[in-house]
Amino acid sequence: MRRVLITCPPMLLLIDEFRSRFYECGIELLTPKIIQTLDEGELIGMLPACDGWIAGDDPANRRVLASGAAGKLRVLIKWGVGVDNVDQAACKALNLKFAHTPGVFGKEVADLAVNYIGGLARETMRIDREIRIYNGWPKPSGISLAGKVVALVGLGDIGRQAARRLFAADMKIIGYDPLVENMHDIGVEWAQWPDRLEEADFLLFTCPLTDMTRGIFNSALLPRLKRGVRVVNVARGGVVVTEALIEGLRSGAVHSAALDVYENEPLSPDSPLREFERCIFGSHNASNTEDAVRRVSHRAIDLLVGFLDSQS
Repeated sequence: MRRVLITCPPMLLLIDEFRSRFYECGIELLTPKIIQTLDEGELIGMLPACDGWIAGDDPANRRVLASGAAGKLRVLIKWGVGVDNVDQAACKALNLKFAHTPGVFGKEVADLAVNYIGGLARETMRIDREIRIYNGWPKPSGISLAGKVVALVGLGDIGRQAARRLFAADMKIIGYDPLVENMHDIGVEWAQWPDRLEEADFLLFTCPLTDMTRGIFNSALLPRLKRGVRVVNVARGGVVVTEALIEGLRSGAVHSAALDVYENEPLSPDSPLREFERCIFGSHNASNTEDAVRRVSHRAIDLLVGFLDSQS
């Protein structure tokens, strides 16, 4: 019987729903307990005994992949959209079949992004926290969304879905994406980064992590921002330099931030970000709805089984 390692936390939460399908395909599952990712040493210890791997955001680097390929590993499926954690050149060199599941979470991630924007505008999370924990009854004056400007970085599936939702709130959107030349079809005003950032009340990141976007929010950017801008990151942690965001929050250049992702995950207990009560913290969970997990997991299984069967 073939063996497959599953290391994607959302898929693992619903793994019992998929066991029968794997069994019917002659596949035994290895399903370790995971908070966010496995480390290199753990993967190197498991992968050589596995024919396939459905990975989350684990470090699928050359060292890890080479250890697996030296054993039985022949197939890697990246569950989800982002592939910045996968050394695709190493996959090719090691003759590992690789695929991922692009374009599957646009609506879900966009829903959370808009939820974060509303939460920062009205400080709903802080109100809940002060009532629930401190028996308070706070009434912060928020800001209205209508008429406010969003600087939207990334106009792929997630960005476009977010734009549709933000337009419904009567917001104006300036879009930044070097791969999208015409945004008029969705009503977004195109700009070259970082032009026009001084107009933005919200800065929303929905872009992939690439050499171009890594650290795109940094200390040099702070003087260009409209004072009191609210920052939302549902993209990748490496897009925002943590120290620069902390600097912006402390100086007041940034009013608050909502982060689903971080440079280092999970967020450490001693992170200075925790000092800022207006901020909203997520757990890299923007895509995690039961509906989406089922849909994407079945697609990942289809890809995995197809590759494994083709090599039988």
